[in-house]
Amino acid sequence: MRRRSRMSLFLTGERQAWIFVFKCLLAFYLTAWLSMLLQLQQPATAMITVAIVMHPQRGMVLAKSFYRAIGTVTGSLFALLLMALFPQQSELLVLSLSLWVGLCSGGAVFHRNFRAYGFVLAGYTAAVVVLPAASDPHRIFDTAMLRVSEVMLGIVVAALVSDMVWPEGLRDVLQRTEREHYEDFMALARESLLGSIPRAQLEQAHLRCVRAAVQLEDLRASVVFEDPQARARSSRMRLLNLRYMAAATSFQSLHHLINRLERGHHGRTAQALIQLYAPVGEALAPAGSLAPRPLAARLDACEERLQVRAAQLRATLRQEPDLLLEFDSGATLLRRFAGELCDFVALEATLRDTQGHLPGASERVVFRRSNDRVAALIAAARTFFTMLGLGAFWLMTAWPSGTTAMLLATLFSGLLATTSAPVAATANTLAGFALGALASYVSAFVLLPGGDGFVMLVLGTLPLLMIGPYLTTRNATLPGVGTGYTLGFVLMLALKNPMTYESERFINEALASLFGLMVTGMAFMVIPAVVGTRWLWRRQMQQLRRQVQRAATAPMPGLLYAFESGHRDLFHQIVQHTRHGSASSRSLMAWGLAIHECGRALLELRQDMESAALPPDVRALAQQAVQALAQLYDEPDKARWTQADRAVECAIVRVCHSLPRARASCQPVLSHLLQLRNALRDDESALAPYIVGHADNRRA
Repeated sequence: MRRRSRMSLFLTGERQAWIFVFKCLLAFYLTAWLSMLLQLQQPATAMITVAIVMHPQRGMVLAKSFYRAIGTVTGSLFALLLMALFPQQSELLVLSLSLWVGLCSGGAVFHRNFRAYGFVLAGYTAAVVVLPAASDPHRIFDTAMLRVSEVMLGIVVAALVSDMVWPEGLRDVLQRTEREHYEDFMALARESLLGSIPRAQLEQAHLRCVRAAVQLEDLRASVVFEDPQARARSSRMRLLNLRYMAAATSFQSLHHLINRLERGHHGRTAQALIQLYAPVGEALAPAGSLAPRPLAARLDACEERLQVRAAQLRATLRQEPDLLLEFDSGATLLRRFAGELCDFVALEATLRDTQGHLPGASERVVFRRSNDRVAALIAAARTFFTMLGLGAFWLMTAWPSGTTAMLLATLFSGLLATTSAPVAATANTLAGFALGALASYVSAFVLLPGGDGFVMLVLGTLPLLMIGPYLTTRNATLPGVGTGYTLGFVLMLALKNPMTYESERFINEALASLFGLMVTGMAFMVIPAVVGTRWLWRRQMQQLRRQVQRAATAPMPGLLYAFESGHRDLFHQIVQHTRHGSASSRSLMAWGLAIHECGRALLELRQDMESAALPPDVRALAQQAVQALAQLYDEPDKARWTQADRAVECAIVRVCHSLPRARASCQPVLSHLLQLRNALRDDESALAPYIVGHADNRRA
């Protein structure tokens, strides 16, 4: 059975791979035919566009095409401006072009998603337009128009082929992925309501939640390009993701509290909270359906039962005031989780039941990305110096093919800067490019000269060209080789209208292209990429801790979603380049949970402070606690931990003193302060090395 299953998976993968190969080849040759029919100067430019934007899923093709089109137009306009400013000053022209390409490369590293293609193409198109026209500025406008026309033709053909020939849409993938994450979270919530969860299990749950949230946003951002219904539902999908993240955070915080109470010998309070869980547990019980609509109705009915049950359980703890405070804090957290879970499930039900545009207003939510400016500046500087060096070499030697070397460096400096091992990626691309150039030579000088017409062009190139798209489907084992092969074949074949066969020019262009790639690899050695380095890991960890400072100081409107999404996006970046099971991985997991819990508690505390009429002394002490916690996470040490612990304790004492005369406003604030104190004194958290070891501070 296993052999059959493996064979079935293999055959399915091969079928999908060859469908992609067929679509790529169809788009290549259709683009070449239309380019020649429309008498465009360089059909190869349009074919290179197809090679860059093609993807097995049409949403990805449309997303890449959209940003590539924007980048192409932007680069062309900048090229016209550049030539207008420096028509006869080649040195200033190369300097300005190098600066522009460097900035575009930095923009690609900063954004990391499909917008990166727009930045790469803005730099590449400017170089494609400017460099050939440097010796004849009067050609600049015609060159710009031709390059834009060729690129747009490639984009249109790739989009049409992807959309009409065995289309593989992202909408079904998004729905399937979203439902899988929904069921996974519901199963976790159902299975864990019977008691405490080990910290290792909470860490893995947090990691799954982070990956799910980022994956859903990435899919949503791409599927809006292919489906009008997806565009109409886009804001609700983002809101669903927000509610998913909010419920997951409250779930983790609640189980942290139960774990701490049990470790701190407060078993009665922990058991009371577990019993308070019962209505939610019954709603999620295996006997009940996890279908969103009936589950939302059961969870909505839990609210009244939770209030009644909380009053009953609270009565059993009246003789112990300290336990009563901890129970009230946990009950508040549990009610928040139940409410957020109900909101999440209700919106899930609405999205499943409603097709097309959803009625009613929706919150404006934005998934905040955590991008590193220093990494982008380093990439910009590396590309700038690479282009400047190649440009100076070109001007000094008057090498006719020097512009080709600059074009290859422009393209791959931006594309490879986002990888964690750019030198290895450059080497793989270089190997693929060399193989593609060799195959192109065989086609151009052995197979094609003996034929005539477009059919012979297809027959003379098809057997060798199809290798590139197939290798692209094996990118996991041969990263970059397929892309390099395809670009090498198409670029070196250099289809023109009319076609010319010059072996000397071919060899010169091939050597220039390989030289440009080698210089790019050398630039990555001299100025290494920071992605995946220990330096960037430490920097990103500092940025991760500063998410607490953002939660403590940033303006409140939209802060909840900015914190939830920004923290997860940054955590996802770090975990991608952290070896699983290492000390760095354990440290990251511990800090991720601590930052998430503390930051969310600070958000809820600040919201209660703004909405409630607190006594002035309570407000002042609570604000001091917020500031002390922000300083602790910014630069953790024992002194700041002591200061934060003292500030939180003083605020708790003052709130308890004011509770009898202002219970309605002070009770929520007290609950969040107690949660923050428990998190501070958790001797299994990331803050454990900074905890001062006296008895009071060890109290859970």
